[in-house]
Amino acid sequence: MSWSYRDRTHAGHILAEELMTVEWINAPVVLAIPNGGVAVALPIAKVLNADLDVIIVRKLQIPNNPEAGFGSLTSLGTMILNDALVQRIGLTGNDIRAVRSRTEKQIEDRRKAYAGLAGLFDPHGRHIILVDDGLASGYTMLAAIQSVRESQPTSITVAVPTSSSSAASKITLVVDHFICPRVESGFVFAVANAYENWYDAPDEEVIDALAHARTPL
Repeated sequence: MSWSYRDRTHAGHILAEELMTVEWINAPVVLAIPNGGVAVALPIAKVLNADLDVIIVRKLQIPNNPEAGFGSLTSLGTMILNDALVQRIGLTGNDIRAVRSRTEKQIEDRRKAYAGLAGLFDPHGRHIILVDDGLASGYTMLAAIQSVRESQPTSITVAVPTSSSSAASKITLVVDHFICPRVESGFVFAVANAYENWYDAPDEEVIDALAHARTPL
């Protein structure tokens, strides 16, 4: 399958068009999952005249295999685990606590890197649009959803440019709206395949986007 988006900004404009068809009682808050979700979220916030913020979600890395994760932890303190995987690889409670401690440090470092530009909007009583640049397993987004739900928002919408079919199935069940123009089935899935121009988004890009969103017109 060929790519669908030139880059993350283009994907954000495509999602914004679809989100304009949703009726909001009041202006929503767009919560991006950094780093890659922020460039997608910025045009959405502009088009909808919405507040832009981030929710930091970090993978709980499997010991001795940092590329793989057994769950996620958010900057709001919510942790979800892939229980079947935890059992299969034999992680103990002490293992999980040790990984959580390291992950909390990573989240705090990331929060500091954003120079006071993150965590400014309370989800309580607001329509929340959660945005990332794509969903592979879906566990990162599930953690974000659970964190936001604990703040009692009016509604939760997830908007992503691309998703595996398995992740889409999980997310659809737990949100008010799920918007994803490109859902892929098949054994192999990669978020990058949806983009012509794919790169690892640096912290500087996140800071610039948040600073831009905070600047009065």
